[in-house]
Amino acid sequence: MLDLARLRALHAVSVHGSVAAAAAALGYTPSAVSQQITKLERETRTTLLERRGRGVALTEEARHLADTAERLLAIMEQAETTLEERRGLPGGRLTVAAFASAARGLMPAVLADLARRHPALDVRMTEVDPHLSVDLVARGVTDLAVAHDWDIAPLPAPDGVEQTRVGEERCDLLVPADHAFAGRAVVRHADLAGQRWISQPPGRVCHDWLMRTLRTAGHEPEVVHMAEENHTIVALVAAGLGIAVVPTLGTGPLPAGVTALPLEPAPVRRLYALWRTAAARRPAITETITTLQSHWPPPGTALACPPAPGGGPQ
Repeated sequence: MLDLARLRALHAVSVHGSVAAAAAALGYTPSAVSQQITKLERETRTTLLERRGRGVALTEEARHLADTAERLLAIMEQAETTLEERRGLPGGRLTVAAFASAARGLMPAVLADLARRHPALDVRMTEVDPHLSVDLVARGVTDLAVAHDWDIAPLPAPDGVEQTRVGEERCDLLVPADHAFAGRAVVRHADLAGQRWISQPPGRVCHDWLMRTLRTAGHEPEVVHMAEENHTIVALVAAGLGIAVVPTLGTGPLPAGVTALPLEPAPVRRLYALWRTAAARRPAITETITTLQSHWPPPGTALACPPAPGGGPQ
């Protein structure tokens, strides 16, 4: 009889691409995941992982076993959903993947509220890029994702995944306090020619928005500094090294050397909760989504429009 926990470990490695990433997603240590897979290799008398440089790769047998594990985990999820639905109360473990600024600016209050009101519910969050988190939900690796898109790049839900809007926020233009724009009430896209920009790296939605918007206005953006974290971007703006477009969620109070200005038209970022259709009836899912919506907007978040109505999965 194959051990389900060991199959889960192998499935996580197949999804995340490494033992370390799988361990982070499961909440284990890398050595614990390695031990689970070593035991599974002994049980099956099959080599499952092969060394490739500094990493590992799944053998053909391991990929077959990981696909089987995915189907078994889906069956287990259905059984757990049915039991929790019959009890009528949120309970058990719920894994949530949230993008960085939501993990910092929204999720702490949501997690604390759920822990206070539903002690039988064990919610565990991992910070994950929004586009990766949707795939993790679709593959059954995580139960719920908090993701975002921008008006220029809608976030599609794959087959078997449902979504509902949590809210919308405005993104501000950040400039040094002594910048020529600092005294303006609003800055238009046509005014942005010739500026030195600080941005997230290529491939991130913020960077793509900047490139597309300025080129549409007839300007070629000059990106002089790139950083993953919004806090780093704010620090670079405060040092007078450029200007940036940054969402308000999770950014926190701005330092004295930075001024936030509205852009016209305003960049809009939309936040969503996504979950598998098979788990839509699970009380833990519906209650977590309702709690997410009840905590929107967090303090200091600038709304682009009134938040979407609550009510959980629709």
